[in-house]
Amino acid sequence: MQFNKVEICGVNTSKLKVLTESQKTALLKRVKQGDLAAREELISGNLRLVLSVIQRFTNRGENLDDLFQVGCIGLMKSIDNFDISQNVRFSTYAVPMIIGEIRRYLRDNNPIRVSRSLRDIAYKAMQCKERLMNANQREPTIEEMAKEMDMPKEEIVMALESVVEPVSLYEPVYSDGGDTIYVMDQIGDKTVDSDWLDEITLKEAVGALSEREKRILYLRFFEGHTQMEVASEIGISQAQVSRLEKGALSKIKSQM
Repeated sequence: MQFNKVEICGVNTSKLKVLTESQKTALLKRVKQGDLAAREELISGNLRLVLSVIQRFTNRGENLDDLFQVGCIGLMKSIDNFDISQNVRFSTYAVPMIIGEIRRYLRDNNPIRVSRSLRDIAYKAMQCKERLMNANQREPTIEEMAKEMDMPKEEIVMALESVVEPVSLYEPVYSDGGDTIYVMDQIGDKTVDSDWLDEITLKEAVGALSEREKRILYLRFFEGHTQMEVASEIGISQAQVSRLEKGALSKIKSQM
């Protein structure tokens, strides 16, 4: 399949439906009541989410049709396992599930041989991770997984690393309305001695922003709203939100 085609698995990607958060919530409630039609609508309305995830795997020579189908399996698992009582956005829960499903597929089809014992530990670790994620609605720590599996955390890390290909920090994880989240946005480095200095500088930089700029950054990066949602709440256009957000980030960057 050529990358510039608009169809994947017979689906015209230019005509995919996009659901609002309120629509997703309403459909998820119906799904939990056994409404199969709502489940199908929810799947259809989140296919763009699957597409945004598989973009990170486009440079590995994999067939996009295959990855799309595998990603849809991850999406369906997310819908079936999502806990609507938790204060978590569906996409926040679904993206790691879709990525995990694709990684399992790539791992199973990886030509590089990994020892059977390491592979078995990795499988068990991923199953444990999925169980804990379903139970707690968040990514478990290695310490939590080690306790659950009754194994040394070093052994679990080694096993997981043996079946996962290296990932660039600049690979996109998720894109929502043009705002791309990269791998580097999802990780932190707690070993740098100057972290506390950076934190002080950051607070000073944020303190110099206008109240509107602070509000936009809070809604975008702490509440997880899209630019369109922020625009609706504040009462300005999405273009204005985008301009103010970029300006605020530039001010912070210049002081950092």
